[in-house]
Amino acid sequence: MSEESDRQTVAPFRRRSFLASAALASGTPAAVAVAGPAQGAALPAGGALAAPALGSVARLLAVPREGRGVDWIRSALQVAVELELATIPPYFCGLWSVKDRRSEVARLIQRIVGDEMYHLGITCNLLVAVGGRPQIKAAAPVYPGPLPGGVRAGVNVYLSGLTKAFVRDVMMAIEAPEESLVRSVQTSPTVGEFYEGLLNAFRTERPQLSVRGQLSQYVFSDDLSPVENLDHVEQAIRIIMEQGEGTTSSPSASFEDDHPAHYYAFGEIYHGRELRRTDEGWQYVGPPVPFPDVRPMAPIPVGGWPNPPAQVRGLLHRFDATYSTVLDTLDAAWAGGGHRTLGAAIHAMRGLEGPAVELMETRNPYVPGTYGPQFHALSRRLPAS
Repeated sequence: MSEESDRQTVAPFRRRSFLASAALASGTPAAVAVAGPAQGAALPAGGALAAPALGSVARLLAVPREGRGVDWIRSALQVAVELELATIPPYFCGLWSVKDRRSEVARLIQRIVGDEMYHLGITCNLLVAVGGRPQIKAAAPVYPGPLPGGVRAGVNVYLSGLTKAFVRDVMMAIEAPEESLVRSVQTSPTVGEFYEGLLNAFRTERPQLSVRGQLSQYVFSDDLSPVENLDHVEQAIRIIMEQGEGTTSSPSASFEDDHPAHYYAFGEIYHGRELRRTDEGWQYVGPPVPFPDVRPMAPIPVGGWPNPPAQVRGLLHRFDATYSTVLDTLDAAWAGGGHRTLGAAIHAMRGLEGPAVELMETRNPYVPGTYGPQFHALSRRLPAS
């Protein structure tokens, strides 16, 4: 990616417009009656679609519009769950590596992590609304590796402390919009193209939506609310798209709190300047955004850290056990556990930062830098008989 300034022009969108119209559910939602996608990648003529595998977004988008029924929507939404989940670990690593959490960069990344958690909740509610059930832990990605579903082929998502290269090659690469004057033509679907196809399928099929099993909860950056009708679907998907990559007429996206979309916020970190409109378009020429002092977490190698010392093994296990609890509890929340279970998952997630920072402050004798969390999902232990 060039260091030349982006000049995308993008239209105002208020991040909470969906929340103003979505009704809040009360109490603990009941269990979902229809199970969601299972393992596999086939597109059967009838019945529930199997969970998509690598490259499946291109296959889903290759299905003619008239063939994108409820089964197609469920399958696509499971990919959306996987995509939103896949962004959270690398963004957390970047955030936790920043020593001064009051810095502008830390605040930018903190907001984006909160948005991604909110987006994950939206996609789970959408999937439940059409009779599916999110598969969250089963979708936990392995790092380093590609984005789920084959979107943005060639992007290698790895875990690392915050560096200019990590911002450019992971953070900005994930959120890159469909149109940019500094990007070459892409040969694989972007996240925005995928969500646009999903929204068009909802418009065409107009599936019956149920609030049964959807959740209401404050999720880091916004109040998650049930999706009740097609207008709610449109607003929810637009929130995800426009918070991520901006709209087609203003990169600032003009949310109520005036934050730029994620791609451009990461661009401010990378270029070291705030984004401003100039006579020549949008450019990173505003006030400085100083790159922060960071804990030098080295990139996680394939397969994880080899032969870590006992202390590091203990921290890694503590982190992975907590992470696995978060994923298990998220699964349980959308399988009938309700908003209290979702609240428990959010509470458990707050326990990740402690061991992560300890790892990032532990020197790695084999490579330059320190250790860091691997985000390995552990198998649930069965109770002793």
